[in-house]
This record gives sequence, structure tokens and C-alpha cells, in this order.
Amino acid sequence: MSSDTTSTPAMTPGLTFLMAASCGLVAANLYFGQPLAGPIAADIGLPDKAAGLIVTLTQIGYVLGLLFIVPLGDLLENRRLIVTLVAMVIVALVVAGLSQTPHLFLGAAFAVGIASTSVQLIVPFAAGLASDAKRGQVVGNVMSGLMVGIMMARPVASFITRVSSWHVVYFLSAAIMLVLAFVLHARLPLRRPQSRESYGQLIGSMLMLFKSEPVVRRRALYQACQFSAFTVFWTVVPLVLAGPAFGLGQGAIGLFALAGVAGAIASPIAGRLADRDLGGPATVFGMMAVASGFLMSWLGESGGALQLSLLTIGAIVLDFGVTTTMVVGQRAIFGLDPARRARMNGIYMATFFIGGAIGSSLGVWLYEAHGWQGAATLGVALPCMAILYFLTDRRR
Repeated sequence: MSSDTTSTPAMTPGLTFLMAASCGLVAANLYFGQPLAGPIAADIGLPDKAAGLIVTLTQIGYVLGLLFIVPLGDLLENRRLIVTLVAMVIVALVVAGLSQTPHLFLGAAFAVGIASTSVQLIVPFAAGLASDAKRGQVVGNVMSGLMVGIMMARPVASFITRVSSWHVVYFLSAAIMLVLAFVLHARLPLRRPQSRESYGQLIGSMLMLFKSEPVVRRRALYQACQFSAFTVFWTVVPLVLAGPAFGLGQGAIGLFALAGVAGAIASPIAGRLADRDLGGPATVFGMMAVASGFLMSWLGESGGALQLSLLTIGAIVLDFGVTTTMVVGQRAIFGLDPARRARMNGIYMATFFIGGAIGSSLGVWLYEAHGWQGAATLGVALPCMAILYFLTDRRR
């Protein structure tokens, strides 16, 4: 028996595109602060040493939203919840754009992080609308939209700031979110979960889910290793490129980040492989790709055209691998209990996002102590740890 009622029975290409575009547009809000931290800090009077709080508080808000907002997808009507969160993003973006003091802007950045978790309600919603045979394909297509949004957010924000100001970035995004809210309200079907749990019971069940569902636990830990390696790379490489060996400016570094297009390409491919029961081999491939990406870029710190090419190829291979295991993992957990999809997705995303935060911190520390090769060693070790853990799974 179905655990929820939905006003339309199946996913359509148009709805898939809408959900993919929505994920990309909303997720972009999480990444505007990365290239704009300097100009924003200077404008609102935030000390340089505290500029990192712009990104950190957004990330903290996002993780808290994954743990305490996303599970509501198993309890409340999904369309209303998603549109409400998009409305919250609009308010937070407007406040951020109007901010002239550090406290007001940082509070808005934190709220942007919380409300942007609507993305992680849309993905399981899409999975629930898809047939079993095409669930991986649909999840992959929706995730490709998310990856494009993440990839484009930083260069677009940098470009708009150069020709106008950082305030325009936030106001423009708020206007886009307003249009998106109306479109989502008009086009998304209703989904009413039949759960009778209280909010406290809902949140309390998440730890039990992590303990009792080996697929959720394993997939979350695999991806924590993968995403930790991902953040090692993308936190340290900009420092390498801006350093004396390459001397690249922010514009060139932004172009380098477009190597992340590999993630958007990998998403639908990974989804189709998972639908064909090839999730296990795809998982190992993704882990090996991440390790290989770091090995390719091993000599990247020495400078020169060849080394820059190796870093670029390494970035493409690494992004392809991380996205492959992420989509395969989501396909696996969405094939479990439909009544608990939102909670399982919240656990999955929060676990590997925390892994990413740890990876970025360790990566910078190792880079300062041992250079790029020190950080790259960690980048190789993390997916290798994931492979070893994968090999202990008798169900593989």
C-alpha cells in the first residue's frame, strides 16, 4: 500500500526539467558567497579574518536544514513545504542584498542555507514520481540540474559583481526565486504523506534509521569519503592556482571551476547504470576515479602548462567520480521505504556534507604544512578508504 497520496501518478519530461532547473537555481544561492566573500566583507565592515563566516554560516544553516527541515517531507504536504522554503529564500536574499552590517548579512546567509534545503525535498519527490525502472534516470537528470547550478553560481556571481555590485547578485536571485515559487506552485503535484508521527518522533527516528538501514549508513559513509576528497581538491586548488607557481587571477580561477561540468554529465549516466543493477560497479568506478583525479594532478603545484592541464583533467575525472557515487547512492536509498525517503535523504546528505567540511579543513592544513602533494595524499587516501569499506559489504 502506498504511504502517501499524490495528485499525479507519473513523472513527465517537462516536470523533470522543472525539478532539475529548480534544484540548480536554488542550490546556486549556497555558493554566491564563495567568490564574493572579499567584496561583501569590505562593504559591510566585516574583518578580513572573519570573511570566511559568510560561507561557513551558510553551510551550517544547510546542514541544520538537512537534519531538521528535510525530514518534514515525510510528514507535511510536499508542494506547500517546498514553495514555503523558496519564499523563505526570497526574504533571506532580499535581506542579504540590503544588508549594511555584518550581523544582518550573516544572519541572512544562515537563513539562505536553511531554506535552500528545498533542493533536497525536490530530489526524493522526483524519485517518488518515477517508476522503479526509471528512478535512477530521473534522479540523475534532476541532479544534473543541481550540478549545473553549483558550477555556474560562482562565475556568474563574479561576473555580475564586476559589472555592477554584489547586491545585484542577491536581488536578481530573489527575483528569480519569486518566479520559481509561482511556477512550482502551479506545476508541482500534491504529495500528502500519510505519516501520523509527531515532529519529535520524526527527528528521533533518524538516528535509528542510520543504525538499522545498512544501505543508508554505507552509502552515507561512502559519500562522506568521496565528498571530503572533493572539498580537499576544490578548497586547495584555488590556493595553488593563485600562488606563485601559476599566478592566476580570480577570473581565470573561475574559468577553471567550469571543469565541474563533468558532474552534470555524470549524473544521468550514473542514474541509468543504477537502473540496470550496475550500482556496485559504478560505485567502485566512482571511487577509483576520485583517487585517479588526485594522482593525475600530483605534480600540479610545480606550475607550467602541462601541470595546469593535469590539474584540469584531474578535476574533470574527480568531479565525474564524486557525482557518480552520489547519484548511485541516492538511487539506492530511494529504492527503500517510500514513507521515509525524505529522512533517509536528509541523513545521507548531512553525513557527506559534514565529511566535506572536515575535508576542506584538513586539506588547507595539509597544504600549508606539506604543499599540494600533502593535500593530494589525503585526496587519494579517502576514496581508497571508501573502497575498502565497500569490499566489506557482502551484498555488493
